[in-house]
Amino acid sequence: MNPGRTLSTASRVLRQLSHDPRTVALLFVVPPVLLTIMKYVYQGEPQVYNSIAPMLLGIFPMIMMFLITSIVTLRERTTGTLDRLLTMPITKLDFIFGYAIAFSFLGLCQALISAGVMLGFLNVTVLGGVIPTLIAVVFASFLGTSLGLFLSAFATSEFQAIQFMPAFIMPQLLVCGLFVAQDLMAKPLQWFADIMPLTYSVKAMKQVTINATWTHELTKDLLIVALFGIVALILGSLTIRRQE
Repeated sequence: MNPGRTLSTASRVLRQLSHDPRTVALLFVVPPVLLTIMKYVYQGEPQVYNSIAPMLLGIFPMIMMFLITSIVTLRERTTGTLDRLLTMPITKLDFIFGYAIAFSFLGLCQALISAGVMLGFLNVTVLGGVIPTLIAVVFASFLGTSLGLFLSAFATSEFQAIQFMPAFIMPQLLVCGLFVAQDLMAKPLQWFADIMPLTYSVKAMKQVTINATWTHELTKDLLIVALFGIVALILGSLTIRRQE
């Protein structure tokens, strides 16, 4: 892998997305709006909102980055852009990690905006502070990016890419601990949750919310999220075929 070519790929992706205002709005506007709507949904139960809002901050970026990355990467594959790129001196890892860097940067920007709205405008208290919150959200964004890059290989149209949302993300959302504590679920669902990456993203946000200091559990959860993301990137690189 060549760092210069990887960064060049990331720069190209960011330039392309800068000319797509709808995608930019989806990334940067929708999560804060959803957090605000949830604030007023639980207007009569502020304690409930304060407990779930940080977990939503760990879920929304992952979902948004998953959708955007899978669709954009699929577009690169189906329009022939990927084939043209691979005729140049660029490796599959340069392509995959270039995309990961670009979308992780977007995830950081999204995290700054969403966390600013949640901690400032919505006045949600997070004991861990701003920096651990941002780190956990960026890890969630990286996870969504990696999974989107990998799963885009199994779709032949943008509609099929969107179908991965209910098939792959929704089951994780139901068992991640947002609605019911994991230890209160049926045993098979607990086992399923234990092998799903979104569970650890939500656990990381819980650790940031309830602990004023950086904990061993937070480190473990973030490492697991990162491991899932790296494995997905490697698998994603294996799905790319250089045209002869």
